[in-house]
Amino acid sequence: MTYKDIMYHAQDGIVEITLNRPEKLNCFRSQTVRDLTHAITEADQDRTVGVIILTGTGKAFSVGGDIDELSQLNRETGRQWNQRLIELAMKMRGTAKPLIAAVNGFCIAGGNELNMFCDLTIASDRAVFGQAGPKIGGCPLWGGTQLLPRLVGDKRAREIIMLCLQYSAQEALAMGWINRVVPHEDLMLAAREWAHIILDRAPQSIALAKLSVNYESDALYASLAHGGALLEFVWGSEQFHEGVSAFKDKRPPNFHQFRH
Repeated sequence: MTYKDIMYHAQDGIVEITLNRPEKLNCFRSQTVRDLTHAITEADQDRTVGVIILTGTGKAFSVGGDIDELSQLNRETGRQWNQRLIELAMKMRGTAKPLIAAVNGFCIAGGNELNMFCDLTIASDRAVFGQAGPKIGGCPLWGGTQLLPRLVGDKRAREIIMLCLQYSAQEALAMGWINRVVPHEDLMLAAREWAHIILDRAPQSIALAKLSVNYESDALYASLAHGGALLEFVWGSEQFHEGVSAFKDKRPPNFHQFRH
């Protein structure tokens, strides 16, 4: 299959999926989500594939959803968008093939949630991590509120989500957010090295280990569905409109107006 927003390369038991919208910092639109879902399904169904590496082109892994598309959402179209995101998340968590996120740059908002759905994360020393929902009138309900507390602890997760600050790869490593930091030029080499180690292990054992570690996936699905329902109140709201308008206009958002 020919993909529009990603590149798909399979060789020697490893599939590399590369987000390929560098001019948009690999933010994802509906097409991107469809491409990713199909690509992971394709890799999952290929018996010769044992590991999937997910990375990005240019300066970013991904900075999350495409603001131009998100700004057009209302409750109805937002519900459809949420369902596509949940389907992608469940494909990533449900495939027996481990996913390694090779984070090459900015990994923000939905991009970080995409990263957290992967089983392992190796980051370039240039990578930057963070969430941005409340900064633009949104909320990281697609994995952010569910997975960050598991990785970094409750208090730190609240800080990351509520303050919308950015963190270096070394800071993320110290928190337990990611597995490893390597020099930028060694990123893909390091990801492939780990992939080859996994390929030397019994595929059945790897699949069962992932299933067991992900035992809470049923709860995660329920939480994502609940998060999707909550997000319906965000899409098209005045506060979300103010946030995305400010982002497009390159000005600070005025959320104080909603506190009166």
